[in-house]
Parts: sequence; C-alpha cells; structure tokens
Amino acid sequence: MIEFHDREREIDEIMRILRAPPNLITFVYGPINSGKSSLMDEVSKRLGKDYVVFYVDLRERFVKNYDDFVRVLFKVHKSKVKDYKTFLAKALEGFNFEGLPIPKNFLIELLRSSDVEDVFEYVITVFETVRKKGRTPVLILDELQVIGDLKINDLLIYRLFNLFVSVTKKRHLAHVFAVTSDSLFIEKIFNEAMLHGRCRYFLVDDFDYETTSEFLKKHGFSQREIELVWNYLGGKPVYLVEAVNNRHRLKEFCEEALETRISSILYRIKSLKRENEDLYQKVIMLFKKFEESETTSCDEISDEVVWTIKNNVLFLDPRKRLLKPQSRLDLLAIGKLLQEL
Repeated sequence: MIEFHDREREIDEIMRILRAPPNLITFVYGPINSGKSSLMDEVSKRLGKDYVVFYVDLRERFVKNYDDFVRVLFKVHKSKVKDYKTFLAKALEGFNFEGLPIPKNFLIELLRSSDVEDVFEYVITVFETVRKKGRTPVLILDELQVIGDLKINDLLIYRLFNLFVSVTKKRHLAHVFAVTSDSLFIEKIFNEAMLHGRCRYFLVDDFDYETTSEFLKKHGFSQREIELVWNYLGGKPVYLVEAVNNRHRLKEFCEEALETRISSILYRIKSLKRENEDLYQKVIMLFKKFEESETTSCDEISDEVVWTIKNNVLFLDPRKRLLKPQSRLDLLAIGKLLQEL
C-alpha cells in the first residue's frame, strides 16, 4: 500500500477551518480521483480528542429512496437501551464513526414515521451530545450528489441543506464537509440563492509537476521516468500509484492507459453521433478548444458541456468558470480522437 503524500497545504487550510467555530458548509470538490476522499480521511486521522468525526460514504450503497438514505446516514447498534439519549451518552466515546450511531429500535421508528424532520432532530441530538462532552462534531458526506433527485415531500437535498445551514451558520454546532467530483452538482449549488453566504468551496486538484516529481522520486523513479509519467498521466494520484505498481513496464503501461482512454471516449462519441448529430458536432467543436490550451473559459452550461461532464471527459470549476480535461490522459485522448475523426 502506498502512503498518503504531500497535501500539507490543503490539510493546513482545513485545519484552520476546523479550529474556528462552525459557520459555513464546506464543499470539497475537484476532478475525479484527485484525492478528495483520501485528503478528508487523512484530516480525520490527524484530529485529536477534541473532535468526533462522522463519515458517511454515499457511494457504498445504491440510494434510490428515503429509506436507503436513512440507512446510509446511520450506523446501527444492537442496543437494548430504549432511550436514545442514554444510548448516545455511552456510544459517543470514540473519535471516528462510519455514519451516526443509532440504536436499531429507534432506527425502525424513524423509518416507520417517514418524516425527515424526525431524522434531522436525531442528527441534531447527536451533535448536541458531542458538544456536551466538550468536543466538536465533524460531519463528512462523500459524493452527496447521489441524492440530488431524491424526493420526500420536496427535494431531500434542499431540506438537508437547511439542516446543514442550521448546524453550521445558525447554531455553530458542527462542521459539515460535502465532498463531490460532480462539477455539475457544484455548479448548481454555486448558483443556489439559499446557500449564498452560507458555504465555502475548497478545490482539491491533481498534483502539480513538482509534487508529482517528489512522489515518484520517493519511489525511486529516474528523471526520464518522471517525464514519461507526467507527459502521459499528469498528476492524478490514482494514476501515479498505478505507475509505481507498473514501473517494470512503465512505457507499455502508459501507452496502454492512453489507448484504453481513447477507446472509452471514442465509443461514447460515436454513440452520440448516431443519436444526435447536432450535439456530436458541438462536442467536437468543444474538444477542438483543447488543441492548443489545457483549459477554456465556460460562461454557459450548454448541452455539449453537460455531455462532456456527465461522461467524465471534462471537469468544470464554476468558481473560475473554467473547463479542463479530467486528467492529462483525457487531454491526450482528446487530441488523438480529433486526429482520427
């Protein structure tokens, strides 16, 4: 297993947020596989006894309805204690939890009621219990966008945001971090009036050249090998780990990675051409903007922009209004595709 590497600047910034009283929802966003979850996991490990971290991974289960969401949000305990406040007083002795602890009998009651306000009331009770112990609760929700279309009377996610605003800006009760690689979701949230002045945005991007070089040098890579990896794969952490694992066949591995990515995009783009010739042409014109630049401005979320983002080819940073390929591998694949098409 390859250890966590050099995110000290990002960790320092998040630690500054955590040392201050809870006040804003923090959206942690960035390209696919840029290391967002690993960063938050490392932060969780470094927090001391003054914090209690609740980590909810919404990718682990298919969330198609309200019951699914509730089951993902909580970690069930087979406790015989009937009063959940008594249960919480004993259960919240640790530092890190995969979901908010809840006795099984009370979870069954919540599911029977189908009232999201009952769920939110329990969440607040968990945070208040942590506070009474002189500690600060930290809620991390990974890939929050998976419940974006889920409804319970109204869109669940908006009711959830109201809860987050309440526990951060209004009550200063808990820190809330929403982690996502879905830049369309972030764009939607960025333009949502109800969240203006109530949230901050924290970009976790791929490694730059210097950090990539340091990582590979630590694993014995020569300068020539470093240049090869950078030119093909850039600084995406997951690719760098694979490069280390395939160092014995590095050139072949890089070429295979590029060919695989070209094929993946090619199949999708040809399918689009069959289904919608007009949109296909617009996507090709968008791709051509990357022939001489690694980024392009984006002042409008057009159909072609949506297609490239949903197909994980491009990444949008709504704060800077910039589009760029999800990785250097995607940039190279786009160039090769344009030559073939």
